[in-house]
Amino acid sequence: MKLRFVSRNPHKLAEAATILGPLGIEVVPLKETIEELQTIDASRLVRDKALRAFTKIGRKLFVEHTGLRLKTLNGLPGGLTQVFWDALKAERMSELFGSDEEGTVEAVTDLCYIDGRQFYEFRGVISGRISKQPRGPQDFQWDCVFIPDKRTQTFAEMGPDEKNKISMRRKALDAFAEFLRQTEGGTHGNA
Repeated sequence: MKLRFVSRNPHKLAEAATILGPLGIEVVPLKETIEELQTIDASRLVRDKALRAFTKIGRKLFVEHTGLRLKTLNGLPGGLTQVFWDALKAERMSELFGSDEEGTVEAVTDLCYIDGRQFYEFRGVISGRISKQPRGPQDFQWDCVFIPDKRTQTFAEMGPDEKNKISMRRKALDAFAEFLRQTEGGTHGNA
């Protein structure tokens, strides 16, 4: 089965292909620019993004948004994580929110699949904390500052193989793949 994934982020595209490939799902990357609604409501954000992408492309596809919900900020930045990250970057993020306490932040992936008739949403969540200093490569946004609960390494230090086993994106993609297995005899055809 082939599924279109609209994202300009090569790390997200690679992660989705790595996770879904062994399940017999080929991820077809579409590196389209889709303007994102600026809202803390990630569900609303991915639905809007999916509809805009579908309107532009006219075929079944999925989009996702991954963000952070900081306990100390009552769940912000949520859907505004990219704007937040662009303003703070790694050093300032660690300086402001770095902690040894587990469960101070949730990393959340909201995925939306649109088949031309309706939206299907899937969410993956992993709790963790922000490291006191950025650690590991800084090329994939906040991976260099996020430490999952019961772990000592940031996602960036783990590398993609280890991260892909436990990530919020993994959880959302697993739920999506299970949905695809259960619908229409396990396939939605070649989207």
